[in-house]
Parts: sequence; C-alpha cells; structure tokens
Amino acid sequence: MIKTLRYAAFTTDPAGGNKAGVVPDADGLTDRQMLGIAAELGYPETAFLAALSEGERRYRVRYFAPAMEVPFCGHATIAAAVAVAERSGPGELVFETNAGTVPVAVAAGPDGVLRATLTSVEPHTTEIAPAELTEALAALRWSADELDPTLPPRVAYAGARHLVLAAGTRERLAELDYDVERLTAFMTAHQLITLQLVWPASATVYHVRDPFPVGGVFEDPATGAAAAAFGAYLRELGRVPEEAELTLHQGEDMGSPGELRVELHAGDPRVRVSGAAVRLPD
Repeated sequence: MIKTLRYAAFTTDPAGGNKAGVVPDADGLTDRQMLGIAAELGYPETAFLAALSEGERRYRVRYFAPAMEVPFCGHATIAAAVAVAERSGPGELVFETNAGTVPVAVAAGPDGVLRATLTSVEPHTTEIAPAELTEALAALRWSADELDPTLPPRVAYAGARHLVLAAGTRERLAELDYDVERLTAFMTAHQLITLQLVWPASATVYHVRDPFPVGGVFEDPATGAAAAAFGAYLRELGRVPEEAELTLHQGEDMGSPGELRVELHAGDPRVRVSGAAVRLPD
C-alpha cells in the first residue's frame, strides 16, 4: 500500500496555508502512478521522495500537480522536509529535483514547531515581450493601467518559471476572475508554472496570489517556488539590499492564509524560503 501523508505548508493552522501530499517512500512508482496519486489527492502538488543512499538524508524528489509534473515546488518541499524530520529528526537534507539540487534545513523553534528553509537553485529573470504581456493581461482580465509602474513585468525563475505582475492596488489583487482556458494556453506556450501577482504593502512586505491553471488548480494558496523567484526579481531590480528579509502573505483572499519568509544573502545568488508545516489527518 502506498502511504500518502498530508500537510498544510507555510502555516501552523491546519485550515490555512497550502495543502501538499507527501509520499515518503516512492521508490518504484511510475510517472503514471504518481500523477494518478496527485490527481486523486487534488492538492496543488504532491512530493514523491526516494532515498538515494542509506543514512545520508539525500532524496530524489519529484513533484506532481493534479494535471502535470512540475520541475520544482516550494510548499511541497517544505512539507516533505518536515515529514522527514518528523520521522528521523531535524537537520540538513538534500533534495535532488528536476530543477537541480535543493538543500533544506529543518529546525524546531522555541514553540516546538518544525520549520524548514529551502535554498533555491540559482535564479534569473528575463523581460517579457509587449505582445506577450498584452495577452497575459487579457487572459487575467486586467488592464495595463492597473499595474504598478514601479515593478515592471518580468519572468522570474528559481526552479520554475513565473510571470511577475504587480497590481497597482490591493483591491485589484483581491479580485481574481481570469479566463481559465486563455490563461492556460498562454502559460503552456511560455512554460510558466504560475503567475506571481503581487502588491507591495511596504518595501519588505508583499501580498501575493498565484493562478495555477496549468496544474489543474485555479489558484495556489502559498507558492514557495514563486516566492524564491520573486526575491530574485526584487534583487535584480535593485529594490532590496544584498542582505534582505521579506515577508509574503498569500492565501488571505482564498480564506487560507499563509506566510512565507524570503531571505537574500550577500555573495550568494540563491534565495532562501522558510515556513512551517503541519500534519493533517489521514
């Protein structure tokens, strides 16, 4: 029998955050089986772990949404790392993903809650062509004058590709009613995993939302891969110093609030994303 664990990531409240499945012993599962498990569970992503060596805490990890495999998923990484720590104790882990090697550290806080910190693969950003931006906005049912002109559209990558679009107001961000078929077609054509829709509450605090129709999910409640990509985006724009810590609030407009911490370190191009995860009943 295949054991599937269930977690809420980027929260300590089982009713909040982003739900993830974790299959801790996925050796021998086929792609079709993994996709079927993810689809049946129905969470935005499920992580499938296979130990690479005895006692070294290195795992081959693959991530499946209900409709596709994704190269990297942040919230399922946080959930999987906490699941491993619950079985074998906190400490350092290494996840070998389709996007590359992702170190993860798990530690218990003063409150006893396990929190995980992932370190992304090396990120980068690219500009988006005007025609592509026009199509993305049309699919979102947004207009160009509703964007924040100080945060230009970019495609950001830290293991997966995300189109960053900044809303000019919190009200614009709160209203999400996009054309599912049109946005899915656009994202598929440009190999995007989510759209990272953001609104700055301050220089270091952001509210974010992530449509994820290519994965078979209307909206992702807390998106660690996009958070890492967004940290890289802000650094490349010069909006944050070399040493910075950001807080991203996501899921509030869905009634499933989560909190993601993003850290940038001087001299290291990678981005760290941290959060808690709580086990859900089987």
